[in-house]
Amino acid sequence: MKKQQLQETTDFLKSNGIINPEIGIVLGTGLGKLVNEINIEKEIAYADIPNFPQATVEFHSGKLIYGTLSGKKVLVMSGRFHVYEGYNLWEVTYGIRTMHSLGINTLLISNAAGAINLTYKKGDLMLLEDHLNLQGGSPLAFKGANDFGNIFADMLEPYSKKINGLLKEIAIANDIQLHEGMYASVVGPQLETRAEYRMLQILEADAVGMSTVPEVIVAKQLNLPCAAISVLTDECDPKNLQPVDIAEIIAVAGKAEPKMITLFKELINKL
Repeated sequence: MKKQQLQETTDFLKSNGIINPEIGIVLGTGLGKLVNEINIEKEIAYADIPNFPQATVEFHSGKLIYGTLSGKKVLVMSGRFHVYEGYNLWEVTYGIRTMHSLGINTLLISNAAGAINLTYKKGDLMLLEDHLNLQGGSPLAFKGANDFGNIFADMLEPYSKKINGLLKEIAIANDIQLHEGMYASVVGPQLETRAEYRMLQILEADAVGMSTVPEVIVAKQLNLPCAAISVLTDECDPKNLQPVDIAEIIAVAGKAEPKMITLFKELINKL
């Protein structure tokens, strides 16, 4: 059933001219401007794609964008799905399976996250080196998941060392500070309590967010090399916690975004 669903979605997108994309990109909260750098050939609203999860109000602009960036064919998810919106993990990762089914060979992910490591500051970028899945579920735990690959996906290296190495070189060459660290993925949508931030510090998380990990787990099942960058939008110091302003988070993400765009564009050029 799920395989058939995915086939219908893939056939529809191919018939609409989305042919042989090489690189899939997922754009996180407040990180949509990469789209302006793409020579766009096709834009399709999620609402028009058969079997695609329907975007909630916050993601009304949710759409798949196909075109050329740094000389490569890219397919971009502008707007992603989260467990906190009421989606199940199959729906949250449906876009990743769709992009893979269309032929991408590399996945790049961005997200906005809170800094748990207090030496990291808001507006900084962090390259994900490892993660903690604290969402209480797995996108591979469903009947028939074996149809898509090995459900016992090996998570020794969730993020491609090769791609991470290239991103670090590009960051140095462009004088961009790029931390490397461990990302903890929680359900949300409420933010963490001081006790929860203390727990995350004890667990040695460097950043916390509400996405990315399910997408990466699915990429591992599909043998799809991936890399992810967090834009750190707030500092989560349990001893000095301030009320969080979502508008400020979006503003910080917007300010840091050009650095992320530089990294992704130059990376795509080298891949």
